[in-house]
Amino acid sequence: MTTSNASALTIHQFRGPTGIPGTLTDELADCWASVINSGGAVIPADCPPPPLTPADVVTAVEGITRSLAPEHGRLVTASLDGALAGWLAVRRERHPLEAHCGVLNHVQTQVHLRRRGIGAALLRAAHRVAGEEMGIERLKLSVRAGLGIEEFYRAAGWTEVGRWPGALRLAPGDDRDEILMSIALRRQPAPRSARPAPGSGSVSP
Repeated sequence: MTTSNASALTIHQFRGPTGIPGTLTDELADCWASVINSGGAVIPADCPPPPLTPADVVTAVEGITRSLAPEHGRLVTASLDGALAGWLAVRRERHPLEAHCGVLNHVQTQVHLRRRGIGAALLRAAHRVAGEEMGIERLKLSVRAGLGIEEFYRAAGWTEVGRWPGALRLAPGDDRDEILMSIALRRQPAPRSARPAPGSGSVSP
């Protein structure tokens, strides 16, 4: 785990499943459920329709934390006064043709702490971690149309690169586009074990 502090907001980074306290798993699940219930965030595939409880998403949270590894997946959290304020996950693509790219997932802040710059601080940290530490050259993500979330990413330098029209069905008659976005990061050499060997069909775990 690494930590940085700007004003009262503390940013933590976790490189692997060890060192993640059980209380943080509970906080991540609580935040995720609250954001889903407020109309945002992706609902895990095995969850019932909202409203959800933290118990509904804790298995998905545990899956994210188990998959963490220095070169392939990081968890970044933001805390205020020792309590979780928001979090996100950065994941390197596994296919050798895409190993220079990464995916940003689960960007969210506590509902009662929105519009305080926490999401922007998390995004800056994710850009630094992905580009400077993981050697990722480009990040991508997708967001649901109709919420204005894409404007948040545009302000941080992201570009809309396409859409899947009507790909997300929230309810009968309420289909939303899935907006695809990307950002080029400052190029850094990838960790050696993350580079595919010539002719290999997979990336080293």
